[in-house]
Amino acid sequence: MSPPAQPRRTVADARTLVLVRHGETDWNLAGRAQGHADIPLNATGRAQARAVARVLAGFGPVRLWSSDLMRARQTADAIAEATGLTVECDPRLREYDAGERSGLTHEEAAERYPQQYAASRAGVVGPATLVPGEESTERVRDRIVPALLDCFGGLADGETGVGVLHGASLRIGLMGVIGWPWADARAFQGLENGAYCVLTHDATQDRVRLTSYNETASPSAHGPDFVSDGPVG
Repeated sequence: MSPPAQPRRTVADARTLVLVRHGETDWNLAGRAQGHADIPLNATGRAQARAVARVLAGFGPVRLWSSDLMRARQTADAIAEATGLTVECDPRLREYDAGERSGLTHEEAAERYPQQYAASRAGVVGPATLVPGEESTERVRDRIVPALLDCFGGLADGETGVGVLHGASLRIGLMGVIGWPWADARAFQGLENGAYCVLTHDATQDRVRLTSYNETASPSAHGPDFVSDGPVG
């Protein structure tokens, strides 16, 4: 006797994870690397958080995760207010630890650490680019990818969750979950402050797809910037 037919899985069964970059801080505005520094949102960042929260409420999310750093948590709090969800903090979603580069602009970092800065600008990957105390991409990958997969695992078929993260670590996590080569990390710009992207787990093929990128709630915001490279934040 043939086994009973299994119900066909459809797009409606997909699990959706919306990843949001926190709103703007004064250090973002000044071009300073933030890393693990606990910098609050500025007035623009708070407005961005409220704006994106209204948009995300329309997704009908059932879970809300956030980095435990203040700028991410304040953004998540706005989303929680709009959705009625409780923020679930996960330190694995933090930004890169910028080490002694924290608080420095690109120009200041280049002056203080010329060898590391030159290696980074030349596309070198590895210890040669790291300043004292700085976290490597491999370490960020090893904590953030499992965290994002746990977020997907916390959703049932057809459900949507939201995660609030940081620019540089979000990009690495995104690539890891999708399975893109790490060498392509510089091929696209990180999200703007207050912007979001949408990942969908295709249940029919058991794979994660990037279905939307660098979406913003502001009517004056522009699209993806594939040229510049902002600071860690």
